[in-house]
Amino acid sequence: MSNHSWKIDGIKEVSNKQATVVWENDHFFTIHLKNEQFHGELMEEQLENKLIKVKINHREFTISKEGQLDALIEELGLNVVKVRKLKQLKSPMPGRIVTIAVQIGQEIEIGSELLTLEAMKMENVLKSDGIGKVKAIEIEAGDVVDKGSVLITFE
Repeated sequence: MSNHSWKIDGIKEVSNKQATVVWENDHFFTIHLKNEQFHGELMEEQLENKLIKVKINHREFTISKEGQLDALIEELGLNVVKVRKLKQLKSPMPGRIVTIAVQIGQEIEIGSELLTLEAMKMENVLKSDGIGKVKAIEIEAGDVVDKGSVLITFE
């Protein structure tokens, strides 16, 4: 039987058949490796995603098993997440600009806070859904904007 490929906390490991696992019940187990014992607990199972989370000697690990399809997807480069390059940030709704969290020339990553827009007495923090560099800020704090108004332009 061939070796299995696993990822432990995202790092690829190959089984070497030196360790044995003894299950005490559905959640607790002991790993025997080179005359040492490690006590473990199954924290979470996501079998449809081939993923489990375990705690071994008070450290938590995420473990996933790779299959042939995973290797093919990686070989074809389809496992790489495509990142959207930003061009403009438009107002998703009418409102008033409360704060602007970026400056011209600033590099923006996914999830970066861009500005706060008040609409219907609620403050909405607008965050980046792509990457880019701020080219121009088309508004100022206190401005009232319409839905679809260009707020920030990116390079």
